[in-house]
Amino acid sequence: MRLDALDRRIVALALPALGALLVEPLYNLTDSAIVGHLGKVPLGGLALATTALNVLAWVAAFLEMATVSVVSYKRSSGDEAAAGRAVGAAYLLSAVVGVAATMLVEVAAPALAALLGGHVSGGVGTDAVTYLRIAALGMPVLFVSLAGNGHLTGLADTRRPFVVALVSNGVNVVLEVVLVYGLHLGLAGSAWGTVAAQVVAAACFLGLSARAPLRWRRPGRREVAELARDGVPLTVRTVALGSALLATTAIAARLGTDTLGGHQISMQVWGMLALTLDALAVPAQVFVSEALGGGDLAAARETGRRTMRMGLVLGSGLGALTMAFSGLLPAVFSPDPAVQHQATLALLVCGLQQPLAAAAFVLDGLVLGAARYGAMRRAMLLALLAFAPLAAATLLDHSVGILGIWFAMCCWLAARTGLLWQTWSAAVTGPEAVPA
Repeated sequence: MRLDALDRRIVALALPALGALLVEPLYNLTDSAIVGHLGKVPLGGLALATTALNVLAWVAAFLEMATVSVVSYKRSSGDEAAAGRAVGAAYLLSAVVGVAATMLVEVAAPALAALLGGHVSGGVGTDAVTYLRIAALGMPVLFVSLAGNGHLTGLADTRRPFVVALVSNGVNVVLEVVLVYGLHLGLAGSAWGTVAAQVVAAACFLGLSARAPLRWRRPGRREVAELARDGVPLTVRTVALGSALLATTAIAARLGTDTLGGHQISMQVWGMLALTLDALAVPAQVFVSEALGGGDLAAARETGRRTMRMGLVLGSGLGALTMAFSGLLPAVFSPDPAVQHQATLALLVCGLQQPLAAAAFVLDGLVLGAARYGAMRRAMLLALLAFAPLAAATLLDHSVGILGIWFAMCCWLAARTGLLWQTWSAAVTGPEAVPA
């Protein structure tokens, strides 16, 4: 397949975005390895704490997603002042929401640890509370980084966010080794290293924003209100997405340890594949927003065709590789034959669903670019209804096994794809084809 100018632009934006997406899970693996050498109790505390913190990060993800679209759209329409005020609103709201999140976690840390299964009176629960209360201090700067990433990505710059991700996570690893092992601060040292790295990332984004071609401006009430309004459907959508993925693990846990182990292996593979495919959603969002901002519906439609084609080709290739190695990959993660068997079954379905996953992820980016946030929320909630019947049947009849879980995910992805395709088609064709 020959690449023309638009294809090259898509690839040039997607590759650094992929790098930035992959840095985070690789850091998490390193973080777990560092803390894991302290023992099972600190590792358990880290697992509980990071689960709670990840949920808060999901809630704040709108600061990045909405900022990308509005910056691309406003700048392309020629209203750079409005784009600058939108960036200013993102930074202001990120600080306010971040401070609120910090206060919430500081007060509710024992309750959060207990809710997730940690006994606060000692052991894992105590370590989780310690990590939560220290790491919560970094929430404002973490949210500022989300806004900064949205700002630069909206300017079609994913290279510098990738560099920031590399630098900040590199700092994190070095500091954790020094604080955990050098100064013997244990799990608390890991938390302090994370906070310090988040400060570095936020400082980098603020510095890059100050030198960007389009700089942030003081926002008005309108810009802040619009971002907060957009945040509601995007947050509901993200929480619904996370709920479906968490439900698969909860069901697998009730089917037995072999099934849970096989599902965990398969979900790790699925997660890496999802990050790879999701990189195409970034140019899809940016270039669609730019096209609609310039009133060029034909360019928006062409972006949709190109990114969808690339996604389907990439998804088909990754799916074929996953299926081909489904019998070998599980042995890398577990020596247990029963766990390997369950993982192989799941990976076969995982590979089968990759073209469908690619379509869903690319459409996420296209619909984000068209700023159809309410439709995204509706699609994700309705997709849960498609996921529920087979998931419930698997929960009620354990003989359905791990295949029931993974085919329920197929139903979920198919529903998302169909609903988002309807939204995308309405956004760029017919009399209603106007920017939201």
